[in-house]
Amino acid sequence: MPDYMTTYGGTHFYPTKPVMEDIHIRDIAHALSLLCRGNGQVTHFFSVGQHCINCCREAKARGYSNRLVLACLLHDASEAYMADLIRPLKKDMPEYIRHEEHLLQVIYEKYLGSPLSEEEQRLVKIVDDDMLYFDMLNLLKEPQNRPEPVMKSDFSQEFVPFEQVEQQYLELFHQYYN
Repeated sequence: MPDYMTTYGGTHFYPTKPVMEDIHIRDIAHALSLLCRGNGQVTHFFSVGQHCINCCREAKARGYSNRLVLACLLHDASEAYMADLIRPLKKDMPEYIRHEEHLLQVIYEKYLGSPLSEEEQRLVKIVDDDMLYFDMLNLLKEPQNRPEPVMKSDFSQEFVPFEQVEQQYLELFHQYYN
């Protein structure tokens, strides 16, 4: 059994030993457009790619720099290679978290030029958590135990075909990638 995966674009990718040259935005956009949020336990298909697009647009609406807007688009990019694990499970998997964080750092280095600072990580996490609030409310009908975040963008959790999500993801990437 090989210790690599074959990506949509045909690259043999080693998720536990990522090489920057093997990371391709097309593979990321394609995979995230097909991965369902919440392990599929949602009222209708809603992709990780759609969530990332919503986070990207929210970061832009909040006046974040283009670097942070792109970081919000890419914040789940490691899931294109490692899957989307639900938070209650992931928190008990330190080895998985270590590999995921390393892969995300390599992705940020490739597309942002460097890893995120602690402050940048904090801002991305706020947008991600704020969007999760509405993902949980609208996709699971599960109220959250915190005040409703004030959002600056118009966003939707409506179903969008994966081809459109993939295209939107790539368009936003090229818009903010220097």
